[in-house]
Amino acid sequence: MPPNIPTLPATGTAVNCWQCRHFATSWVPAMPYSCKLLGFKSKMLPCIQVKQADGRACQGFDAKPAMAAAGARVSVSRQ
Repeated sequence: MPPNIPTLPATGTAVNCWQCRHFATSWVPAMPYSCKLLGFKSKMLPCIQVKQADGRACQGFDAKPAMAAAGARVSVSRQ
């Protein structure tokens, strides 16, 4: 695992903002990523920002719930 990707010590799994329910993108071009739980916007992914500031993996990571119909594909009709 690359050294710049934070991991949770208890499980050893990588913290990935894109899979966290608190992650959002913002409309601010200079700060495109945000964490709704911690209440900040950042130029880099919040999990990396937290790792640099605190030295630990983000403790607020909460995985997004699985889709109701796992494996179901969404069909988009373009006309």
